[in-house]
Amino acid sequence: MSRFKNEVQHLQAHVKTLRLGAGALFAVALLLGVGWWSAPKSLTIHVPPDLRSGSTRKWWDVPPESVYAFTFYIWQQAQRWPTNGEQDYPRNLHALSAYLTPSCRSFLQQDYEYRRGNGELRQRVRGIYEIPGRGYGDEPTKRVRAVSANDWIVTLDVSADEYLGSEQVKRALVRYALKVVRMDVDAERNPFGLALDCYAQAPERIEVAPPAPPAGKPANPVAPLQGENP
Repeated sequence: MSRFKNEVQHLQAHVKTLRLGAGALFAVALLLGVGWWSAPKSLTIHVPPDLRSGSTRKWWDVPPESVYAFTFYIWQQAQRWPTNGEQDYPRNLHALSAYLTPSCRSFLQQDYEYRRGNGELRQRVRGIYEIPGRGYGDEPTKRVRAVSANDWIVTLDVSADEYLGSEQVKRALVRYALKVVRMDVDAERNPFGLALDCYAQAPERIEVAPPAPPAGKPANPVAPLQGENP
């Protein structure tokens, strides 16, 4: 009788072991399912624009050329007033809000209020353009400085032109040092995962070089801006 009893106990122990194994497998499958469900459905990969040669990068790495292209494009759009600066400037800030840090947008909003109070916006048409020979491809090491894996300082040398009707009222060659940060918050509104954090330092005016600059001196010195905002 004890033989059958031992066999029944052995079978019950085996069934219990199978149940525990099934429970463990279910728990593992549940954890795997949760991980799969919470995994990102898409990843932003920054690919260098020059594709003539191969490039191997970590998926989270942002190459400096991509940082520069993002900075110049967003800053150019923010500073573009196609018809009337008094209306275009705040509309730009609203449209580009996903590409600006909250502090930068607040700073630019104050800049808008200041310019409007000084009469620098009404009926003004404005655009900024990269100065030939001063783009990323000409001086790549001077244009983007990595502060950390998530912060950069980008230097833009641009020409800022403003018109009042058909009359040009300003042309300034300006150097902007702009902070850029990683801000991967809303991929639907900002697929770049980057944001402008405004000035790293005050804008500077680029002086026009004389026809034959003396040897040993820079051809285009940079001087602090005075008067109207750039």
